[in-house]
Amino acid sequence: MLIRNTNDGSGGAPALRCYMNLMALDGLPQFCNGDIAAQLDAIRQAGYDGVQFIGPIGAPEIALCERLGLGRASLGRVNEPSDADQLAERFAAEGQECATLHVGWGMEDDAEAGRLIEAVLGASEKHRIPLYVETHRATIFQDIWRSVRFTERFPELRFNGDFSHWYTGLEMRYGGFENKLAFIRPVLDRVRFLHGRIGSPGCIQVAVSAEASEEPEYVTHFRAMWTAAFRGFLASAAPGDYICFAPELLAPRIYYARTFPAANGSPQEESDRWQQSLVLNQIAQQCFQAAS
Repeated sequence: MLIRNTNDGSGGAPALRCYMNLMALDGLPQFCNGDIAAQLDAIRQAGYDGVQFIGPIGAPEIALCERLGLGRASLGRVNEPSDADQLAERFAAEGQECATLHVGWGMEDDAEAGRLIEAVLGASEKHRIPLYVETHRATIFQDIWRSVRFTERFPELRFNGDFSHWYTGLEMRYGGFENKLAFIRPVLDRVRFLHGRIGSPGCIQVAVSAEASEEPEYVTHFRAMWTAAFRGFLASAAPGDYICFAPELLAPRIYYARTFPAANGSPQEESDRWQQSLVLNQIAQQCFQAAS
């Protein structure tokens, strides 16, 4: 049985919901005190529908989210088949709506990878929580050819589209972007969560504008991938279903955000990641409208 994101039963048109990935707040000056209540309040004030936690949560975080009306998602890593059940059990106990997963290290043969996928699918059904495998480097879904093959073996797979890993890491414009967009259609049709980040052909995380008239080719390519993913969701969505979009702009300390020397010689980030996250939400909403 396929477990899906759905609301409390009140129905309504299938929707896009924007969640903030808490890892994106790492190193931002306004959040450096680590006050989770202030972080969640700022997220809600900025118009987000929910938050993606990056570790275990307890009663205080749950109460804060409920008070603010924020949805809750999580994430994790599955290195061994048993990890999937343990994580899914924890996610369900925390009342998470869904979770995204890094699965394997990318060095597994097909049999080993298949066991990991079966474990994820089984844990999702057992604990009644959607588990979305990520298109991420250093996982079994790190390349487009193998990921498409996995959808043939396991059509019930559903994805978190973290497409900067493919776009930059696999040089998707080289050899014809449209060819590759068509090739990954089986993955795009199965996306139910998106990590918001845009990469160029040479850098996995770059600053962008929401104004289409100013955008370079690679932003147009991400719009195409996100719009196709939203179309895939809408094609099979039931009333009340939703898809999540979560900006995940990461800090310089893990080599994502670019830094340049400021006037005083100190390194300065290319952009304000908090403001850039809002830009990515705007682009996602434009893409969802186009898909609708």
